[in-house]
Amino acid sequence: MHLALATAAADQLHLPRVLFLPAGDPWRKAHRIVSPAPHRLAMTRLAIAAEPRFACSDMELRRSGPTYTLQTLQRLAAQGWQALWFIVGSDAIVDLPHWHEPEQLIRTARLAVAVRPGPTLDAAALDNLVPGLSARLDWLTLPPDALSATALRHRIAAGAEPGAQAHADAPPAVLAYARTRGLYASSGDA
Repeated sequence: MHLALATAAADQLHLPRVLFLPAGDPWRKAHRIVSPAPHRLAMTRLAIAAEPRFACSDMELRRSGPTYTLQTLQRLAAQGWQALWFIVGSDAIVDLPHWHEPEQLIRTARLAVAVRPGPTLDAAALDNLVPGLSARLDWLTLPPDALSATALRHRIAAGAEPGAQAHADAPPAVLAYARTRGLYASSGDA
């Protein structure tokens, strides 16, 4: 899903660069087993190696303590990144009120949101979540068979072949890396 989402954002929003930022201490996943940061960084680098519009930063991994999206976006803006979009799946939008300073987050960057199956939210519902949210969204259309990252991790944990779409979103080098290091051996891993 991450590669499909990044490709959709780059294509549909005409973005010259998409920056991947593996989280250092993802506070929203504190209740889950998370793969060690060096592995997530290595897999990200392997996954994006063939796409010249994609880059990877270890910025969040170098910070200590919880990593907040808002702080990262503010650092990028201070470094000269202009016209920032934060690219997420539509499931994250419903959870946005629980994020660190969501009102400031949407003032700092637009949200590029992948439409996933399930109920859709109209402008009023979005603005009830976070005031002004509907005006700060750009909806992205994904291929109908885009595989979620969670589904991919479950397939790896089950030892199943991930299928053709998984190979489009997780290149063979990433799958081999995860398998040889025993990552996602438990379907609870993130």
